[in-house]
Amino acid sequence: MSDGCRWHARHGPIDLILDVEGDDDAVHEALAAARRRFHGLLDELVRELPELRRVLDARPHRLNGDVARAMLVAVEPYREQCVTPMAAVAGAVADRLLDALCAAAPLRRASVNNGGDVALFLAPGESYTFGLCGDIAKRRESARISIGADSGIGGVATSGWRGRSHSLGIADAVTVLAPSAAAADAAATLIANAVDLPDSTTVRRQAASTLSPDSDLGERAVTVGVDILRAEERELALARGERVALNAVATGSVLAVLLELQASLRFVSTRQLADIAGTARGSTLSEQIARGQTWNM
Repeated sequence: MSDGCRWHARHGPIDLILDVEGDDDAVHEALAAARRRFHGLLDELVRELPELRRVLDARPHRLNGDVARAMLVAVEPYREQCVTPMAAVAGAVADRLLDALCAAAPLRRASVNNGGDVALFLAPGESYTFGLCGDIAKRRESARISIGADSGIGGVATSGWRGRSHSLGIADAVTVLAPSAAAADAAATLIANAVDLPDSTTVRRQAASTLSPDSDLGERAVTVGVDILRAEERELALARGERVALNAVATGSVLAVLLELQASLRFVSTRQLADIAGTARGSTLSEQIARGQTWNM
């Protein structure tokens, strides 16, 4: 890319930005390995697309590729929610490219950003700060999170009705921090789906197939517009998503979740689980984030 520090790779729907830091020779070797792994990756997924678009049920999925199998593992905790492995495709692709980078040479920091789903590596002592934006149109950060090398976080993903993928819910953004990008991607998708007001006339929906004929969501209604909500409506919708987030954090699938809906925030993490699960709706941490403070993970 023009800054001389990042590499941009695109093939069909895969659109990656790789940011790699280390000695010059190490960076060169790592990027060469990533290029080799990127070649043919989309073809691997296309060959298994019918299985990847099939909802998890009693019949086992027969998948061969390492990316496809990682997608299946990432969505397995949510099989009761009518999910397909495609819920984790962007994150799983990012993970595999990061694996290629890190296996090739010793690096200080590396990230693979696949359309907002990010796989992350940090050597001891390193950190990475993310600015989160719930409403892209406003071009303003809604939160800032700093991730340390000892946090256990290897992936960050965001989902919402405003994003590039369709959502069944009304969240502006649900950002998930997890051990891998695939796990974060799957969780963000399912939690964002849960932030919803199913019977509200303020929400406009349309069959996914009319927007994207090849969507694995088929005829399911996805959100295409949300009017201004009353405070109690925002509370209700966020509480529904928060329950799914709490379960994901409690089971260890993810480490932290930030939910955003029309300037209202909820934050769930392993460190704040007891506080968030209490009766008080405005947690101390959510208030800190709303004031623009950086949360360190």
